[in-house]
Amino acid sequence: MCWPFGRQSRVVDVQFTLYSLAPRTFPTVQSHYDASFARETGCTEAEWLGWLPAAIGAHAWQREGQCVCITLNEPNTVPAGLCIRWSVGEPRVIALVRIPRLLVQFDFSVADAAQRYRFMRRFDLYMQRGGG
Repeated sequence: MCWPFGRQSRVVDVQFTLYSLAPRTFPTVQSHYDASFARETGCTEAEWLGWLPAAIGAHAWQREGQCVCITLNEPNTVPAGLCIRWSVGEPRVIALVRIPRLLVQFDFSVADAAQRYRFMRRFDLYMQRGGG
């Protein structure tokens, strides 16, 4: 490396590696969903209720307190159901940060693996927030 006036600098040349900015493919949803499973979400109940109708999509649903019952009617499949129950958990505390916690239980009935996957794929993609 040389200075503009021609003298060599005593700084060692540093080589930089440029990383590709091309989009990477990471799995965005699970490949399999059990008939019954539980999750923790980092949101308030009000946020959850605001996102829920769009995440459910065109399926018929009914809310009863802290439970939503969804009818999974798809062409050429047996009608299936899903009950999603939630309760507010203690916030997760990391140093001075408090993250709200919602404990969510998913219970499918009569749904085969393909129906569970199709519903949860949309649900998970819609409910993703932030990250990085």
